[in-house]
Amino acid sequence: MAVSGQRGCGDNVVFVPSGKQFEIALGAQRATVVEVGGGVRAYSVDGLEVLESYPVDAMCDGAHGTPLVPWPNRLADGRYSWDGVDQQVALTEPGKHTAIHGFLRWQPWTVRAHEADRVVMGAVIHPQSGYPFALDVHAEYQLTSTGLVVTTTATNVGALALPYAHGQHPYLSAGGGVLDDCTLQFAAATRVTTDVERQLPTGTAPVAGTDFDFSAPRVIGDFVMDFAFTDVARDVDGRAWVSLARPDDTLAELWVDDSYPYVELFTGDTLAPARRRRGLGTEPMTGPPNAFATGQQVIRLEPGASTTTSWGARLQR
Repeated sequence: MAVSGQRGCGDNVVFVPSGKQFEIALGAQRATVVEVGGGVRAYSVDGLEVLESYPVDAMCDGAHGTPLVPWPNRLADGRYSWDGVDQQVALTEPGKHTAIHGFLRWQPWTVRAHEADRVVMGAVIHPQSGYPFALDVHAEYQLTSTGLVVTTTATNVGALALPYAHGQHPYLSAGGGVLDDCTLQFAAATRVTTDVERQLPTGTAPVAGTDFDFSAPRVIGDFVMDFAFTDVARDVDGRAWVSLARPDDTLAELWVDDSYPYVELFTGDTLAPARRRRGLGTEPMTGPPNAFATGQQVIRLEPGASTTTSWGARLQR
């Protein structure tokens, strides 16, 4: 069911900041996908949050659930070079003099399909200053017997080869409490180090034996992090897992397929006080921070070419 992007009648109309709400359900599972940014605002099982939601009457904070297109994370000074041509995009994080999370966070997406347990949201990036390319992207949100599955496909619909990277910004819910009381398990061999001032990459560091080593389950406590990790451990299906055990003995889990070599973990300490550390930002990324500037693992999409990525979430008891 689609819920209107406004509520009320007559002179008492209240507009919903995230626009139209598209609800899907399967058994005990419920999810809400939104028009603004095309992201997942809420996902729960039996009323228990798996992905931390944000209120329907509030703007999306901290990019909760939002696709990050055509690059995730930060781009230093908003500058990059592609096929010998220098490009400059707007600085959307002026305090750090960076451009963050691409172009589509605040744009309206259109619903391309909507069934009881599935919704597909789409958007087109038209040629613009700093990105003179044409990119069509659609994100499918599907509830299955094993949880929520999100599949994103990007297609070059223009005449020029283009640079592309993808990410998404869900938060594993702390279950109504705070992360300090949760236990995290996530196995990765390498952390991308960043500078303090701008959070731009400075190199890499091994994870084993450091404070960032959660390969064995460990209580988060007051530990603070906002870093990308790579060289992640994968199961026989090529999936990497992040598992958050909550005090109520439920386990919120997120997996990424092998199209995502990076996962950023963010404890939410820079959000508004009432929202801090309520969820663990668990961000699948096809490339590292500042990828457009360095060229590292940027996907080259030739005209007519497509690329697809998948991640998902579930609740275990």
